[in-house]
Amino acid sequence: MTAPVEIASTPRIEVPIPLVLLDHRDPALFEELMAAVERVAAQAAFTLGDEVSAFEQEFADYCGAQEAVGVSSGTDALALALQANGIGPGDEVIVPANSFIATAEAVTLVGATPVFADVEERTQLVTAETLEPHVGARTRAVIPVHLYGRTVPLDSVLEFARDHRLVVIEDACQAHGARYRGRPVGTFGRCGCFSFYPAKNLGAWGDGGAVVTDDRDIAKRLRLLRSHGESPRYQHHVTGTTARLHAIQAAVLRVKLRRLDGWNTARRRFAAELTQALTETSLELPPSADPGHDHVFHQYVVRTDDRDLLAGELAKRRIATGLHYPVPIHRAPAYQPTEGAPPSLPVVERLARSILSLPVLPVMAGRDRSDLATRIGEAVRCATHGSPTNRRFGAAPA
Repeated sequence: MTAPVEIASTPRIEVPIPLVLLDHRDPALFEELMAAVERVAAQAAFTLGDEVSAFEQEFADYCGAQEAVGVSSGTDALALALQANGIGPGDEVIVPANSFIATAEAVTLVGATPVFADVEERTQLVTAETLEPHVGARTRAVIPVHLYGRTVPLDSVLEFARDHRLVVIEDACQAHGARYRGRPVGTFGRCGCFSFYPAKNLGAWGDGGAVVTDDRDIAKRLRLLRSHGESPRYQHHVTGTTARLHAIQAAVLRVKLRRLDGWNTARRRFAAELTQALTETSLELPPSADPGHDHVFHQYVVRTDDRDLLAGELAKRRIATGLHYPVPIHRAPAYQPTEGAPPSLPVVERLARSILSLPVLPVMAGRDRSDLATRIGEAVRCATHGSPTNRRFGAAPA
């Protein structure tokens, strides 16, 4: 594992406050990244090659996995992982309905059918109990999602999968560096899938992704599938696609991987300050990570019945917010059944009506973090008229 490092610089962030800080706001990091891009450009080696191989080895080592295979996006990571495990037409795969659509989309892309599961209300994650009702004769796999950077209760999910002989593909696209019982997520299932979209905890300068696995045969199939089934040149063993990680993205990621643990530590610290500033408000805050679990705060997601009012108050203060995700996947037009109604998933549907994402900016200096947390607290009190919280969503009224 890469040892935690200090963040290179902490530029002062002026208003407006964005939901996500990208790399151009950090001059020292930006200079190092530009040097990495220049190195690749000077070599004119843009497709696979040494830069991608080096990143794959470094990311595998970071995750504690035998293999990492760089691909063109998190969506392709999920789809190719399913395909490499033989999942296809006629199969069903259980997925949570509160995730980015790519979790289900990958299942559809390989010709299988996504089956949508509800989640546990407190953590907003799938559990063995929420997955169990959806197992059928055609179920072949399950994709637990470490949503917002919070870790799924993998012990019970893996036991559930063993009992039903299901392949587990971890969606760790929002959980780079998160650990479960001391071990990096993405390494518990048959495959772990990551996205390197620029806004992620470990983000590239465009789309990118990776699959980690301890199964070398699966890694070999993944490498074939990402590049036209070709090995060596013009020898095509299977029907694949173009889903390679670009060498420039690999070079950017190599620089940023060294800082990931430091950034995650800063995200947890920032989240703790937000929680302290908002504890006496009407918001329902992200619960603390359970023993053995982790949260790397890709998003800091609160719940409130006054979401629109709060977002408006924060906008007046030039503080950005986000909605992850306002429409559950099973309610999206792309996944409406041809007959009958969508499944009833009450927890997911309540979440979609009440969630709001607040900024978590790991490179902010301590003074700026405290000031932002205070300003958010003021906006909450204004939007909710200072009313203290006395209930939890989904709980019976007192």
